[in-house]
Amino acid sequence: MRWGLVPNWAKDATIGARMINARSETAAEKPAFRELLQRRRCLIPANAFYEWQKAGKSKQPYCFEMMQREPFAFAGLWDRWRGSDGTTLETCTILTTTPNQLLADVHDRMPVILPPASYGLWLDPGFRDVAATTEMLKPYDAGQMRRYPVSTWVNNVANDDRECSEPIEVSGARQAGLF
Repeated sequence: MRWGLVPNWAKDATIGARMINARSETAAEKPAFRELLQRRRCLIPANAFYEWQKAGKSKQPYCFEMMQREPFAFAGLWDRWRGSDGTTLETCTILTTTPNQLLADVHDRMPVILPPASYGLWLDPGFRDVAATTEMLKPYDAGQMRRYPVSTWVNNVANDDRECSEPIEVSGARQAGLF
């Protein structure tokens, strides 16, 4: 799937660039997400994600992962779009929520990470209880995660290698956002 939701009713595919994330608190109310929350939920596997903390005039990237570095899954929504030329796209968006304690000083949102015990229910197409579904969209337990600063190498989408997630040392002033 392509990241950046293109709803099936969209006039063209360019809307996807603006729909990479969906706020979990309002997904049940928004036309682009309401029906998908009931019937087109997906898991988006990951082993880490990045957020950037403002540090003066620059931004310090941080890598967030599970404590034991095991893979995990974001709560996602997907849809299938058909263009007037017959093009078909399957696209997705990641649901976000308020940050846990590990992320709160870096960013005001975090992706919804589902615990493995919830995967089956999340993916069950027969489960359409929106209230119960939205109860799953909570900040992940900060005690099960870790973070560390990484280099700005991760800022370039052309860079997709181990260097993106290699820990670096940052000065105390920079880590506190004073540099």
